Amino acid sequence: MVTNDYITMNGNGFSKMEEEFIKRHHKHDVKENQCSSSLVKHIKAPVHLVWSLVRRFDQPQKYKPFVSRCVVQGDLQIGSIREVNVKSGLPATTSTERLEYLDDNEHILSMTIVGGDHRLKNYSSIVTVHPKVIDGRPGTLVIESFVVDVPDGNTKDETCYFVEAVIKCNLKSLADVSERLAVQDHTELIERM
Repeated sequence: MVTNDYITMNGNGFSKMEEEFIKRHHKHDVKENQCSSSLVKHIKAPVHLVWSLVRRFDQPQKYKPFVSRCVVQGDLQIGSIREVNVKSGLPATTSTERLEYLDDNEHILSMTIVGGDHRLKNYSSIVTVHPKVIDGRPGTLVIESFVVDVPDGNTKDETCYFVEAVIKCNLKSLADVSERLAVQDHTELIERM
């Protein structure tokens, strides 16, 4: 049921619609010693369900497999800071992240990493969620883009490969969780009839 259609090359392999969404919402000011990429995932679950998971800046562990714990001080709003504990397996244990933008109408979330014990410096990402018909049913197109400094001792390709691998895991998990919830919602609806 899960689609495995990640596309990561800027401008190459994107549909016209995906290219338009990227041009409109995924603008990053990429400097010389940085890398950037956009990834696309099609999910067989309705937009409202997928967005309900993505928008929870305070609960990334609902679908991000490398997050073990998240604490946000105060109300969830632009400028909120979250302290994330990372599960073993990644070269980090904590990450401090700021919510830069959250738009429930357009389904856009943007965040930056502002601290932590990892090598992702000047990391910024944008996630957008769009309705898309998949196999004749309501589905979702998720686009996640990022920009990050290339650490000393690494190449742009190595850095992009690492970040893309983490994002692909997160998007696969988002698809798994969303599609499972969509099936449960559909099953519960049938059982109530």
